[in-house]
Amino acid sequence: MADILNNPKARRDYHILDTFEAGIVLHGTEVKVLRAGKGQITDAFARVEKDEVWLYNAHIDEYSFGNRENHQPKAPRKLLLHKSEIRKLFGLAAIKGNAIFPLSFYWKNGKVKVALGVGKGKLEFDKRDDIKKRDSDREMKRATMYRSKGK
Repeated sequence: MADILNNPKARRDYHILDTFEAGIVLHGTEVKVLRAGKGQITDAFARVEKDEVWLYNAHIDEYSFGNRENHQPKAPRKLLLHKSEIRKLFGLAAIKGNAIFPLSFYWKNGKVKVALGVGKGKLEFDKRDDIKKRDSDREMKRATMYRSKGK
């Protein structure tokens, strides 16, 4: 499971409540660009519309060797999920303050998959708490490494 694109803002700005694996409908040139790892999903989000899930604002660069049939970089892309997963996503997204966003694009059995996250936005003090926790963990790791070296 090699990541193609990652969304670092997602884990920083949201408490992730649930994750889903979805397929994505892509055109040939989009797959070629993703093989090169060119694109970004930091501002992307998903919506459930008429029993379908759509990914918006995901930027997949234009294929440099393409012709007039090249894809649109920020076109909405359909995500492929089971009906039960779509219903569950719809229920989670209907709660005030929740959002659906991509965590990463990755390869699985030769196909591009999307890891979707459903989360609630973090407040500023939550982010500060995360930073404090990360710093204290780092300090504890340094102390144990220093002690284990026998100094």
